[in-house]
Amino acid sequence: MKTIRVCVGSACHVNGSYKVVQAFNRLIDEQGLKEEIELVGSFCMGHCAEGVSVEYNDVIYAVSMKNVEKIFNQIIGEN
Repeated sequence: MKTIRVCVGSACHVNGSYKVVQAFNRLIDEQGLKEEIELVGSFCMGHCAEGVSVEYNDVIYAVSMKNVEKIFNQIIGEN
């Protein structure tokens, strides 16, 4: 199972982490990946100025509503 961590700390919350979580959940549902992907909340990852921090496989992505689908597809494409 893949675990995707989304920062829900103060800066990421202000930058839209709730919307990113909603978008990730929608994409997981649409692609039938509930059994393969675990989406969890996390606190500060140290990249506060870059957008909502999302971590998968020791890589931290700066996610916004503009690139959420692209980043999600990049993550699920990794082995």
